[in-house]
Amino acid sequence: MKKKAIFIICSIILIIMAGFTLSFFDRFSSGEKDQAEIENDDKDKIQLTFWRNGGTNLENKAYKEIISAFESAHPDIKINMVSVPYGDYELRLRTEIAAGNQPDVMSIDSPNLALYADSGWLLSIDSYMRSEGDLEDIPSATLEGLIYEDEIYLSPIVESGVALFYNKHLFKKAGLPFPSEDPDNPMTWDEVLEIAKKINNPSENVFGIDPAQGFSDGESPAYFKMPLLWQFGADVLSPDATTADGYLNSNEALEALQFYQDLYQKHKVAAVELPPDPFITGKLAMTVMGSWSLADFEKNVPEFKLGEDFGIAPLPKDKNQVVPNGGWSLGISQKSKYPDEAWEFIQYATSYEGSKKYVELTGDIPARYSVSKEFPELQTYPKNIFVQQAQKYSENRPVTPAYPVVSEAIKKLFEDIGIGGESVESAAAKAVEKINKGLKEKQNP
Repeated sequence: MKKKAIFIICSIILIIMAGFTLSFFDRFSSGEKDQAEIENDDKDKIQLTFWRNGGTNLENKAYKEIISAFESAHPDIKINMVSVPYGDYELRLRTEIAAGNQPDVMSIDSPNLALYADSGWLLSIDSYMRSEGDLEDIPSATLEGLIYEDEIYLSPIVESGVALFYNKHLFKKAGLPFPSEDPDNPMTWDEVLEIAKKINNPSENVFGIDPAQGFSDGESPAYFKMPLLWQFGADVLSPDATTADGYLNSNEALEALQFYQDLYQKHKVAAVELPPDPFITGKLAMTVMGSWSLADFEKNVPEFKLGEDFGIAPLPKDKNQVVPNGGWSLGISQKSKYPDEAWEFIQYATSYEGSKKYVELTGDIPARYSVSKEFPELQTYPKNIFVQQAQKYSENRPVTPAYPVVSEAIKKLFEDIGIGGESVESAAAKAVEKINKGLKEKQNP
């Protein structure tokens, strides 16, 4: 019995070993490799580090698919993507760059382009873009935001856009017609004010309008509030971006700022503190939101439906019809050892093929005309509003190495007049002084 047990155990061991042997040869013959073999193969490839701001799950998936497709077509190149949470990205990227650890490819928010280019952190991709970037396929307003001192530094995948969202139930209750859905026929801000007055009812915690996404931090205040200045015929800086004096404190700018302040302080149709989720819960009649809000509602509040509960209209205008643009675009590090290979990746990611793949997964607004034409939903309501506004009526935030100072000054300016009720002349004067100081420091470091 003892010999028989030993025989059985030995037989089992031989069978297991045979299985491992067969498995090895099967894997060898089929081309399957273990992790060590994969890593060994990667050592022979050109390694490109790609840093980007962490986005939504769909954005992350889109980039992974773009990278996978690129690597399949370029077996000699490996893309090592580093995704950093949005709130930490700028600080971490600049810290790594200062320490000499620049990635080969980096995602840059277009308003910060001049800062990175002026600091010598970005390589000009002007020659690449003009020869291989299909520039005629990119709206001129988008392209202008990628240029610093006549050189192109970034290539875009998607664009951004905002529009007026309105609560249909509040409009019906007030007996008001819905706004036009025609991207070329927006309401004026005066018309919006009259509607807001008719719906506004602070005693029941119902407010007429949130004109520019309240008072938040980061880049949001500048993105949402600068358009009001442009719509009234004002600019933040001179055309050569050397001064804010005569522009941010011009008559047109003061008119825009006064209109904004009156929404809060005089007419009280806007509130500094709103109830939780006011638009969804029927406490806010109108609000300015980004194109990405559509996907947010579909995913997180599916019971709040477009067409039934809310509608979308083009962004209101005054003297001018204008919306903000700009978004995260791709550039090459000045210190990359592989600029040609980095361009190959950027060219693919931002090409018709790469952009189409990205838009298919994220639902974002494409930066290229050709990609927009591929999606029927972008030609019909409501996404046609965002697309046509971006292509025909958009404007860039100022391109200057001192842009972070400009952004912060705009944020503080609107807080001073909206929350604090400070006179628009005084608040504008302080903003001009702050911006000009920042401009001078950049001109004379």
